[in-house]
Amino acid sequence: MKFVIVGYGRVGIRTVEILDSEGHDIEIVDNDPEKIERAESEGYTAHLGEGDDEDVLREAGVAEADALGGLTGDLNVNLGACVIGDVHGCRTVMRIDDDYHADIYEKYAAEVDEVIYPERLGAAGAKTALLGGDFEVLGELTASLSAVSVRVGEDSEVLGKRVVELDLPEGALVYAHGRAHEPMTIPLPQTEIETGDEIAFIARPELVESIRERLRGSSEPPDEAAA
Repeated sequence: MKFVIVGYGRVGIRTVEILDSEGHDIEIVDNDPEKIERAESEGYTAHLGEGDDEDVLREAGVAEADALGGLTGDLNVNLGACVIGDVHGCRTVMRIDDDYHADIYEKYAAEVDEVIYPERLGAAGAKTALLGGDFEVLGELTASLSAVSVRVGEDSEVLGKRVVELDLPEGALVYAHGRAHEPMTIPLPQTEIETGDEIAFIARPELVESIRERLRGSSEPPDEAAA
């Protein structure tokens, strides 16, 4: 698959590394000459220019790309890049940082295919969103962490709790949530857990099964029971 990555900073670099390790074609766009030089020194094809400039994105091959990630630290650039990507038929993934309120998340989530929240999602999650994944098992993120998703059952002990209030073991973290039959996105502060919700979390491999069982409960979640 082919990807256009706008922004070669912390999140962009790790996302590119993961995509490259899996054999995908990548074009990088950044407005910082030093970052372009760094990308090229790593063997990547990089384009100097603004990430929300359609001419620059065309040069990077947005018309042929499967997905575009707006991963800079500038929300406006990320949105502009994603709007252009959408016009060209790309799946669009936009980075939003921690200092925006819930209403901003909700507003921009409606404009793109996926919103990512680097502090909770990270580069591996960005890669999965670009691939159109539904956050099933993402596999090993590092030597010590795995990311998994689980559907909440009707007798789960977490029903009615807010996502941000979940008491998980040290080092475990929820990074995405979605209602039944809806796309997953960042968990908003006021979101309460309901039967059939999907929750994605990161944890050490030895903790995954116990957390999965706790979130799922003893009964089969609706989608799984119907399968």
